[in-house]
Amino acid sequence: MKVIGLSVDSTGDHEAWADDIEETQGARPNYPIIGDDDFSVSKLYGMLPAETSGDAKSRTPADNQTVRNVFVIGPDKKVKLMLVYPMTTGRNFDEVLRVIDSLQLTANHKVATPVNWKQGEDVIIAGSVNNDQAKELFGEWKSPKPYIRIVPQPN
Repeated sequence: MKVIGLSVDSTGDHEAWADDIEETQGARPNYPIIGDDDFSVSKLYGMLPAETSGDAKSRTPADNQTVRNVFVIGPDKKVKLMLVYPMTTGRNFDEVLRVIDSLQLTANHKVATPVNWKQGEDVIIAGSVNNDQAKELFGEWKSPKPYIRIVPQPN
């Protein structure tokens, strides 16, 4: 997994921002941050309206509030997850990591993860797997409903 940031601030402003985070939060961002001061990437991904223009420094945080997005992009270059947070709400990195764990697991095994699933918990055999294939792949399973086949998380 690789993390990259995108900001409508200039790359020079990112250093001061990283210093502030380190001073107030005790940790410094340790990933690259792209400066999108012409808004081209932000507009391309629908994070700002197409008519957005001008100097990023002249815009207020309220103008740029929709830039608070998290994207998870798979190896196939397709967006797998998009979370949009209001400016007043911090991002939940535990949830982002949980989703990435699920995406990696379900890409490598024929399973789905249930609501509130966490690493190491039981999973559901994917609906695309018939019972004969499921028995061969997973052995026995618990089934509270015929269409829900629960097994331990594969390694």
